[in-house]
Amino acid sequence: MTTMKAATVIDYIVQRLADEGVEHCFGVPGDYAFPVGDAVDRNPNIKWIGCSNELNASYAADGYARARGAAMLSTTYAVGELSAINGVMGAKAERSLVFHVVGMPSYQNQRLRKTMHHTLGDGIFDKFIDISAQAACCHAVINPDNCVIEMERVIAEARRNNQPAYIVVPSDYALAPITPADVRPMTIKSNETSLQKAVAAITERLKSAKSVVALPAFTISRLGLQKEAREAIEALGCPFATTSMEKSIIDESHPQFAGMYSGVLSAEETKKIVEGAELVLDIGGVSLNDETTMGFSTHLDPAHFISIGLNDVRVGDQLFGNVRLADTLAALAKLKSVTPRYKRKPEDNPSITGKPSDKITMDALYPRYAAFIRSGDNVVLESGSSSFGVPPLTLPDDVQVHIQMLWGSIGWATGASFGIALADLKRKTILITGEGSHQLTANEIGNMGRFGANPIILCLNNDGYMVERALEPNPDWTYNDLAKWRYADVPHALGCTDWFTARVETLGELDAALKAARESKSGAYIEVIGGRMDMPKGLAFAHTRLKELYGETP
Repeated sequence: MTTMKAATVIDYIVQRLADEGVEHCFGVPGDYAFPVGDAVDRNPNIKWIGCSNELNASYAADGYARARGAAMLSTTYAVGELSAINGVMGAKAERSLVFHVVGMPSYQNQRLRKTMHHTLGDGIFDKFIDISAQAACCHAVINPDNCVIEMERVIAEARRNNQPAYIVVPSDYALAPITPADVRPMTIKSNETSLQKAVAAITERLKSAKSVVALPAFTISRLGLQKEAREAIEALGCPFATTSMEKSIIDESHPQFAGMYSGVLSAEETKKIVEGAELVLDIGGVSLNDETTMGFSTHLDPAHFISIGLNDVRVGDQLFGNVRLADTLAALAKLKSVTPRYKRKPEDNPSITGKPSDKITMDALYPRYAAFIRSGDNVVLESGSSSFGVPPLTLPDDVQVHIQMLWGSIGWATGASFGIALADLKRKTILITGEGSHQLTANEIGNMGRFGANPIILCLNNDGYMVERALEPNPDWTYNDLAKWRYADVPHALGCTDWFTARVETLGELDAALKAARESKSGAYIEVIGGRMDMPKGLAFAHTRLKELYGETP
């Protein structure tokens, strides 16, 4: 940890977050937050990344945190923080650690109840704190006396839950010197007795179960525990399956991988393994929501589950608290398999079909995407057609897939791709999105070029909100129509003049554009023209499950 002797409050906050591995701060400037931006600019360990709006910045911070482990977001009081709150709330829902730092009016003006801009004009300044705090797992209003103590508290709590922390500081306090305090960073450890009891209970259930399957959860990747999860699964020898939220969380070439589990759309062998298991080992808190289960089409008995959470373990009616996930995985990796080691039967992706002159269909498109993706790529999937089209296909090893399947805020993937790309510029980031989602946040492309993120963007243009058309009985309501953008022109209009761009309507044009995109030294953007009601199998199936998804119509 970097020690700071004579530091201002805001310098201390920024450096303390840099100590947590944060090297970029996403945000939009504002006068109450000027001290935050100033502190970032003068700190050699962290770089300011200006975004087009606060919502985009929150999405970018979420993506960065997924890839890096933690992120920093800076917004101004009220108008800025409230614009960002959707993205921060999504990070909370999907366990992404974002430190949201907000500059607010000076303590002096608050005490004098002055009528200031960005307020309701009533002299009350703390009402927005309650709102923004709901998007975080912890929060602190910082002053010179509590700065050191409160920063350690919120960092520890945010790490414990792997969810956002909200840090708000009045602009005059931000520039004041901190009051020194003898506080050290907290190390979160398991209670050894509780850990031993939890592992003993798990071991007992494993011994008595005739069949076991592991479901590693999305939280494994948030905490960077993929290796530890794999080693535990290898020690147990059991098969493991993933839902779409955990796509490629462990390499899909692994011999114990039993496939993607998605309810009735699962491969028959995968469904048999998962639903027929006497014991389901939930590693990290798997989210069996309406989308990962294909409209609640699963047949799973909760009584068969052992749930290993971030901070506790549940075995039947027994709950063991103060047990960290990493420590539980390390203990499981020392166990020996009590059943024969599972070995999968590899399945091939659908073959690439179609003549060069053929129009682009979803059946032809997604196998091409799977073949295009390489080891070492980051793949970002928008909620909608791409989140149903890509996950069923097998991807190469060392591919990181990012998807917001639970919160499902359209537009997230474009902003998140920016943060994910900057988190590790050595990996190529590929954004696969639909035009409806993309229109919400496409202005962030300018900053992708400005800061050298250089992703490959594959935007499906199918004349409207495809996912909305799929999820209602009548797909032709006018509210599912969109402005007809010339998507392939967007990057150049936003300053990305050296990007490769293309608009493709046939399979031959698509194949040539994908090749050129991979060869581009900067970013690339391909507008893919698809059929208005041509959708991936999973999305078409969702259209048949509207009653299960939304309930009976009165």
